Amino acid sequence: MIFVWLGRALAWVLLLLGAARAGIGFLIASIPDQATYEAATRRYIGSGTTGEAIDQGLLWVAAGIVVGLLARIAARQPN
Repeated sequence: MIFVWLGRALAWVLLLLGAARAGIGFLIASIPDQATYEAATRRYIGSGTTGEAIDQGLLWVAAGIVVGLLARIAARQPN
């Protein structure tokens, strides 16, 4: 039962962090000033571009959904 609980917790963490990373990527991508855009990209995203951050965030969300589904399947009681 501990693995089901850990799976659910991991699923929520992946969903929240993935949504945050994708959201930050979209927010920084909407900055019109090039100098501010580059400074925000270096500060909040690190290496890479906003497109890569959005892709990573969406992949984390997808992984969270998969882990959550697996935890739900594992928690089902057989009839």
